Amino acid sequence: MISTEVFKYVLTGGYVALVYWLSWIGMRRTQDISGFAIGNKDMSPYIIGITLAASIASTATFVINPGFVYVHGVSAYMHYAVAGSAGILSAFLVLSRGFLRLGEEKQALTLPDWIYHRYQHRGFSLFFAFINLLSVSFVVLILVGCSLLMTGIFPIEQKPALVIVLLFVFSYVLMGGTYAHAYTNTLQGIMMIVVTLLLFAQGADYFNGDFLSLLRDIGEGYAAVMNTDSNLYYDFFSVFGAGFIITFALMLQPHILTKVLYLRSEADIGKFIGTTVVVGTLFTLILMVGLYARLDGLEISAQDTVVREYLLHQFSGSVVGELTLTFIFITLLAAGMSTLDGILVSLSAMVVNDIVSPLSKNRSKGLAWSRWTLIMVGIIGLTLAWNPPPLIGLFAQKGVYGLAAASLVPMLFGVLFRGSLPLPLIASASISALLIHFYLNLFGGIANPAVSASYAILTSIAYVLLGLAYLRIRNAKN
Repeated sequence: MISTEVFKYVLTGGYVALVYWLSWIGMRRTQDISGFAIGNKDMSPYIIGITLAASIASTATFVINPGFVYVHGVSAYMHYAVAGSAGILSAFLVLSRGFLRLGEEKQALTLPDWIYHRYQHRGFSLFFAFINLLSVSFVVLILVGCSLLMTGIFPIEQKPALVIVLLFVFSYVLMGGTYAHAYTNTLQGIMMIVVTLLLFAQGADYFNGDFLSLLRDIGEGYAAVMNTDSNLYYDFFSVFGAGFIITFALMLQPHILTKVLYLRSEADIGKFIGTTVVVGTLFTLILMVGLYARLDGLEISAQDTVVREYLLHQFSGSVVGELTLTFIFITLLAAGMSTLDGILVSLSAMVVNDIVSPLSKNRSKGLAWSRWTLIMVGIIGLTLAWNPPPLIGLFAQKGVYGLAAASLVPMLFGVLFRGSLPLPLIASASISALLIHFYLNLFGGIANPAVSASYAILTSIAYVLLGLAYLRIRNAKN
């Protein structure tokens, strides 16, 4: 039988070679900034759906969020899996058709570009482009998560692992842009499906008895849908309300909603959404690893390392186990890279299309600029990830949820309302949502960023609805 060390390096080498081959194919099809950002609209909706599901799941779902489930129990699972899945489905059902219609009409390449065409104001689209740079916080999460995984499979320290992950992902995205992202994500998504089913089935023995009783032995709150002992998932709103609202809003991130622009036409939307929801819901089963680790009696002090420690505990000690462990670790690394490459493509396209080009009035070197932007984002991400905060998941949520809070009103009202909207009202709602989220989370005593962002979102929606009602009444009187 092949030795585990040889298998480890052969599998890793094969994965790397396949990714670069797919990226090379993507590079041959990428001729300009439009092809780099959204492709040439010739991809299957099923490939785009798998690509999106893999982008949504990523390191957060596969590496970091099981740690929240390990610490907080069933309530965290309900927050991420149940409420989150409902938010994803609702967002795409509500927004996809209208977003694609305007994007097709105006040939929009990015979210800020879509905002510019919807509200006809370059200053507002520039604001949108700059706040989307908060996505860098998620880049940091993925880099840290992937580096933790690499230390579990290879004899390497975390900081060198950070550099290796960054160089690998950035190199293949630099080559092929959207095509490299889509093709590699399809490969990575299939690998993620296999590992999800494997790990879920691996803990199936716990369901032979009374699963909830086993969880109650850990603690009544731990087994409860709403864990009153938790500082994050303690009541209906923090578990379900905030989970639904923030996940709905998170679908407005530049590397997620812009996938709709890859589609050929509205006829592909049903296939695209169906694939995304089925595959994405399947991926949430990986969160059960957090409960399995607790039921196994593992004492893990660092929450972010729960998945790594659980896998090492379960699969070390036998040749077959070591071989399986290698495949799982490679797949979990792929899960992180599947989102990281999407963020990098969207960020680089956005910076060039919505910041550099409008300010310089020069689009002739857009593709070159997009690649230089990737390098700058990589340096910033590596700097922030070099000495990460203790809970990288909460750090990333602070930034990305702020972006989601600021994005929801302009996008939601922009899609649902066909006529013109008062820009001062929409812009002030967007800015206030961002500020409210950061105030509540950093100074208002709300530890869960999903809760602070959801309060900010609800406040901004109410503000716009009242503003529109006031304007309608005033116009009727005149």
